[in-house]
Order: sequence, then structure tokens, then C-alpha cells
Amino acid sequence: MIRRLLIITAALAVVGLAVLATSRESPAPALPEALRADHILVEKSAHRLTLLAGGQVLKRYTVALGHGGLAPKTREGDDRTPEGSYRIDGRNPLSHYHLALHISYPEPRDVRAAAARGEPPGGDIMIHGLPNGFGGIGSRHRVVDWTAGCIAVTDAEIEEIWHAVPDGTPVEIRP
Repeated sequence: MIRRLLIITAALAVVGLAVLATSRESPAPALPEALRADHILVEKSAHRLTLLAGGQVLKRYTVALGHGGLAPKTREGDDRTPEGSYRIDGRNPLSHYHLALHISYPEPRDVRAAAARGEPPGGDIMIHGLPNGFGGIGSRHRVVDWTAGCIAVTDAEIEEIWHAVPDGTPVEIRP
């Protein structure tokens, strides 16, 4: 875990140094503090996370995903983002990344499918910000998929999502 974090951090540092000379981005309008999402939709091929309430779009975010490719997660260590229906089942304010919302992967169906293949399913799939100390990279982190299977947004975006998404919120991850 620590080795993987160091590799990812080093990769982000290289990306960050390569793009630091670019102009600062202007932030998207903030989500009103009182709004609460009742559903999260992640569309992997579009690299998009959408917060919804009552079927209406609250806000969309561009994301970075697992660097193992866009195929669905099948086993521990494949560095892919899972696909299916999950929920937010916890949060970590002391994460190695700027805030982290835990996704309920693996669900029993994921465990059964991995067991049928004789493989461990993996876990620790999160929606999170950038590695601590690298928040200045901002949206430029999305130049490449760099996570170990998680869904990454900027630090400002995870703060917004953190406040808008209660525990138990359904998460649908599509190809």
C-alpha cells in the first residue's frame, strides 16, 4: 500500500511539474451548501461523476480513474475501477488523499465472482481528492488515469462532494 502510494505520488509530481507553468484554472460555480445528493452516477468512459437529487443533475465533475484501464475491476491489484451498484458506506477525513468517501466494493456478488475465478476481489475503493500535499495540481491531475481503482477529483471538488453526499448514498458505476 505504501509503495503504491509512493509510485502514484511520484507520477502526480511529474505531471504536476510538467503543467505548473500553465495558467490557473477558474473554479466552476460552487454547489449550494444546502443541496444534498441522493444518487451518484459515475460514467467511466466519459470520465464523469454526476451528483443527482430526485433524478435532477446537481453537478458534474470530470474524474481520473484506475490506471489499469477502463475494463471492470475483477481482482485485487488490477488497478481498475469497479462497475455496478454500490453505496457510500463510510468516510475518511484522515486519508492519505484529501478526504475520501468509501464505496461499498466489494459487494457479495463481487466476492462470489472473484471466488469463482480463484482470485481475491480487492477493496478500498474510494472517491477522493489528490494526495496530501499535491492539491496545487488541481484539475491537471486528470491528464492521465492514475489511481489504484479509485475515483479522483480535485481537493475543492471532494470537499463539495463530501458535504453534499450522506453516508448510504447509492453509487452507480457504469462502463
